[in-house]
Amino acid sequence: MAKTIAICNQKGGVGKTITAQNLSTYLAIEKKKTLLIDLDPQSNATSGLGINKRSVVKTIYQVLQEQIALEDIIIPTQIENLSLAPSGLNLTGAEVELVNTMSREYRLKRPVDKIQDKFDYIIIDCPPSLGLLTVNALTAAGSVLIPVQCEYYALEGLSQLMNTINLIRDNLNTALKVEGVLLTMADYRTNLTKEVIEEVKKFFGEKVYNTIIPRSVKLTEAPGFGKPIALYDKSSIGAIAYYNLAKEVMGGAVELSLGGREASEAISDGGIVSAPSVLRNDNDIVTEPEGQNG
Repeated sequence: MAKTIAICNQKGGVGKTITAQNLSTYLAIEKKKTLLIDLDPQSNATSGLGINKRSVVKTIYQVLQEQIALEDIIIPTQIENLSLAPSGLNLTGAEVELVNTMSREYRLKRPVDKIQDKFDYIIIDCPPSLGLLTVNALTAAGSVLIPVQCEYYALEGLSQLMNTINLIRDNLNTALKVEGVLLTMADYRTNLTKEVIEEVKKFFGEKVYNTIIPRSVKLTEAPGFGKPIALYDKSSIGAIAYYNLAKEVMGGAVELSLGGREASEAISDGGIVSAPSVLRNDNDIVTEPEGQNG
């Protein structure tokens, strides 16, 4: 039985897609059969894995329209054990088209339930909204992972998201829980990052992952080359962070959490990060936003 996790936050630019891609990749590298479902009309999770979204014929749109089975659209990726249910441009109109259909909130849950025994993990990349596509993802998922950017207004809108999660739990999916809260785009050279981390931990407590994703040039470059960070630059600090996140999601020990004193030292020292055979790259840290995909 697969563990199904929706990556969700209605704010754009918080790292949802990059998290979906790289978490899925490292779960697969850890020999977990993993399916990434791209439920975002922007299709960035699809293109970020090297798939031309304009040439894909069978997409998640047709699954939601009940025209085709989910297992019939699944395609392999360049990562062993990682499969993709691609998105396409036609998904843009899906929310409007589904509004008047019966059981519209269950259009993803039913096909996902049918393939549960084929995977260890199913990761759903949600669009940056709380519309019908996201409702479908939360209805199909067992849990939700919430990326939160280490920036001003980081908590803005989270109460609305939590209300949506509670409504879905009460009315559509009683098993839905918060898997964890992931802090992204952290730059420990700023006081703002430290303040946001403190506020998020006050708000969510133990649900906040120990792993914190740093702001990283490599992470933003990799999707443009159609590669997850594990293939683009496996020794970058972004790669280490997502490897550690995968370990946390699987319930294992984290080898290096890029947070607190360790992250500050890694950024300032220009030395070696204490993970197996990994040398930190000074060019991998940026201070200005680089447009990580939402």
